Amino acid sequence: MSFHNAQNIEVLNQSVSELGRDINVSFEFFPPNSPAMTSTLWESINRLKALNPKFVSVTYGANSGTRDRTHDIIKQIKHETGLIAAPHLTCIDANRQELKQIATDYWDNGIRNIVALRGDLPPGLNQPDMYAADLVALLKEVNDFDISVAAYPEVHPEAKNAQADLLALKDKIDAGADRAISQFFFDTESFLRFRDRCAAVGIDKEIVPGILPVSNYKTLCKFSKLTNVKVPNWMHSQFEGLDNDQATRNLVGASIAIDQVKVLSREGVKDFHFYTLNRADLTYAICHTLGVRPR
Repeated sequence: MSFHNAQNIEVLNQSVSELGRDINVSFEFFPPNSPAMTSTLWESINRLKALNPKFVSVTYGANSGTRDRTHDIIKQIKHETGLIAAPHLTCIDANRQELKQIATDYWDNGIRNIVALRGDLPPGLNQPDMYAADLVALLKEVNDFDISVAAYPEVHPEAKNAQADLLALKDKIDAGADRAISQFFFDTESFLRFRDRCAAVGIDKEIVPGILPVSNYKTLCKFSKLTNVKVPNWMHSQFEGLDNDQATRNLVGASIAIDQVKVLSREGVKDFHFYTLNRADLTYAICHTLGVRPR
């Protein structure tokens, strides 16, 4: 390594070490479907709440059983931890009146934050008559929710093209969304270019990078094909031979995510949203590196 490169790494590490309390983090969880998963979820929530997240979100499925679990978990998180809890809400399998009733129930229970999404289409279901921008407008009609929406640095898999996808995001922002949270990514430059393109079309809300600490590489590869996320060749090399070595996979995954947040923080990013997969260890380690510590 040249002296110049060594200096660059030193400056980057020094920059990250000085971030301290300027960084905001948020965490995503999913509803558990067994007693063991419920225990794991609450262990993770209780460990990560010490980092004083800006909010925590809980995902939401198209079927009523998953929806009910989301409602219950969100209310538990708010009432038992005091954290700001943001349920995901989708346009799938619910009409406008049902969505208004769900939103009103959340508001009446002190839930002021929502992640508004169109949602994944189940097999055999036609295109919905509502999209995320419509849902944002509907929520604002119900009450003045703080609303996050989704953004896709590498383009939504159903979008006609990158420009159409960008304009769809602008529609969501114009409808009243307060921020966009990105799909996870591993090409950090693609996120930074996307952020510039957002600014160029007049999107003036924050684009929060979604960070996925990888613990299961094979599952990631399958999921990335569905979500149009590029997995760089160098990641294949880093995870090669680790199929039966969970501990080393965790170390590699944490290292990749830490490198991402180091570069992004140097580029002015102050908010990070972590896809925890209901496990705290990797996310906690990354936050510690960012200077986000228990208070």
